[in-house]
Amino acid sequence: MKQGKRPTRRQKEEIKANGLIMDNWFVERDTREELVLINRYSGKPRTIRRAVS
Repeated sequence: MKQGKRPTRRQKEEIKANGLIMDNWFVERDTREELVLINRYSGKPRTIRRAVS
């Protein structure tokens, strides 16, 4: 597993739109299809799928 980075403003808005608290998540990977997050405290990953157009 990669080391997470702090989310950008756009990523924070996307995290919040998915019902998560943005301060609890690091961004591991950001692609067109998905946003992979790592919980800041437990280290568990979570994936947010995006609509690919």
